[in-house]
Amino acid sequence: MVQGQISAGTYDASSIQVLEGLSAVRKRPGMYVGSTDARGLHHLVWEVVDNSIDEVLAGYCTEMWVTLGTDGSCTVVDNGRGIPVEIHPRYNKPALEIVMTILHAGSKFDKNTYKVSGGLHGVGVHVVNALSEWFEVRVKRGGQLHMQRYEQGAPVTPLQILGNGDGTGTEIRFKPDATIFETVAFDRETVQRRLKELSFLNPEVTIHFADERDGVTETLHHAGGISEYVTDLNATHTVLFPDPIYLHAKRNSTDIEIALQYNDGYNETMLAFVNNINTVDGGTHVMGLRAGLTRTLNDYARQRGIIKGDRESLTGEDVREGLTCVLSIKVLEPQFEGQTKARLGNSEVKGQVESAVNEKLADFLEEHPAVAQGLILKAVQAAEAREAARKARELTRRKGLLDGGGLPGKLADCHSRDPAICELFIVEGPSAGGTAKQGRDREFQAILPLRGKILNVEKARLDRMLQSDEIRTLLVAIGTGIGDDFDITKLRYHRIILMTDADVDGSHIRTLLLTLFYRKVPELIRDGHVFIAQAPLYRIQKGGKAVYAYSDEERERELQELGGMKGVTISRYKGLGEMTAEQLAETTMRPGARNLLRVTVEDAAKADLLFTILMGEEVEPRRQYIQDHAVEVTNLDI
Repeated sequence: MVQGQISAGTYDASSIQVLEGLSAVRKRPGMYVGSTDARGLHHLVWEVVDNSIDEVLAGYCTEMWVTLGTDGSCTVVDNGRGIPVEIHPRYNKPALEIVMTILHAGSKFDKNTYKVSGGLHGVGVHVVNALSEWFEVRVKRGGQLHMQRYEQGAPVTPLQILGNGDGTGTEIRFKPDATIFETVAFDRETVQRRLKELSFLNPEVTIHFADERDGVTETLHHAGGISEYVTDLNATHTVLFPDPIYLHAKRNSTDIEIALQYNDGYNETMLAFVNNINTVDGGTHVMGLRAGLTRTLNDYARQRGIIKGDRESLTGEDVREGLTCVLSIKVLEPQFEGQTKARLGNSEVKGQVESAVNEKLADFLEEHPAVAQGLILKAVQAAEAREAARKARELTRRKGLLDGGGLPGKLADCHSRDPAICELFIVEGPSAGGTAKQGRDREFQAILPLRGKILNVEKARLDRMLQSDEIRTLLVAIGTGIGDDFDITKLRYHRIILMTDADVDGSHIRTLLLTLFYRKVPELIRDGHVFIAQAPLYRIQKGGKAVYAYSDEERERELQELGGMKGVTISRYKGLGEMTAEQLAETTMRPGARNLLRVTVEDAAKADLLFTILMGEEVEPRRQYIQDHAVEVTNLDI
């Protein structure tokens, strides 16, 4: 018999499995909530919260309560209409039980019940039920309080009437299943950020938040809506005009809201939502907004003679420099890519949003000439800087770098030419660079040592950035180009690993590099190509046995396992250059033994604010941040 061949008779009708009820969800949870890590865990909260927000959109809910319990549970309460509890005529079960246990069952498919909603695929709250250790729902409806409990998706009690209930509403309380998720500890800040976001997008609702684990409570209500959101996002920036521009229009059944404001920085912050869902990967609505913004500002500039004759028009990058914008649209039948709804695909929405921007923004500019003049002047300055950057790129190309004519001399490249397996380690200084070159696997690991701290791109336009030798060297090594020249298919290494010393200078260099990637080539972070190497802080040796510790806590655990301090030698690594090549390879570089952290941007607004605080011009917000977070510091090298 050929090796690996299946013997006859093993593949028959009995081999076919039918996953009934919610067992399919428990079998493949990643298909429904994206992952089983912290992101998937919090997706459970979003599904339940979004159901309450859909009641807000329908005009029936004005108040919500979200509580993180000491027992690891989450409770979401609203004063909406309450989930129907009557017996379903077809299934002869309470409608509530059907909603909680049958996939693709719900009222989101009925446009008489919900004109607009975020949860459209019918796999929302029942997925939460399926992936919970236990799940309880209470409904106030028809003057009575109803309750039912489930465990791992299956009902363990019938629908019960607990007594009388004033008003209407739904309460859902659940505890995620630890056998499904890698972590079941909710992160308070993550939940608070999403609730704050929803309170801006839905100014008519008041959201009460409580974390019983540490006693934190907060009430969120933002009557100013997305205009107030933009003001909040720009809080640490110097703005060009005091109040955000607010545009509102309807195109057929699509409701379009836009709030935008410019600051004196060089970066764009764009948050886009469809039916309250944050479409982090954009889509047709974002394309329409960008096209409308570019066209409208160019038309205004030419009509006023600011751009004359055959002078090149302003590009999209020009008109979006320093832009902070929140786009929120409501669509009857949104077509999302996947259950996690990261990108909108409706082709008609692009034209609708572009048309709305052309009309409403043109009217605003006509009525506010001083603001318009300031916007155009900033865009023209951006265009001049873009032209200078183009010349800088052309100069670099003529030197034979950006077109593949040569690679930086300091780059110790790898032998393989398959980007999928290649890794680039970015290290600080020649000492660490030399150690890394000796410890690497030359087949697929490349080493690029940097000389000192790179330019802070938070405070620099593209033209000045390209004058930096270190940044140019790094971009050439990566291969994708930047700005209009960016091409992800030219990426030379699918893992770009920041490997810096565990001291103040190393942390600063790492922050500068992350700022560069986040601001200038964010696609590399979004697609999961940027990592941080975790080098050990301590080497602990007793006799012939040596172990490594990556934190003070881990050092103490290792010492306990070794039986105390007697006969123990502890080495504290302050720099990678202090390690031998074999030690660096064994702990930090060799696949299987190392610990890499993938850099992600789960919350763009928080990341944007943090980079602005840490790397921007304003000193006071940075001082305040350091004071607020000083207690969290565990390793300070001074």
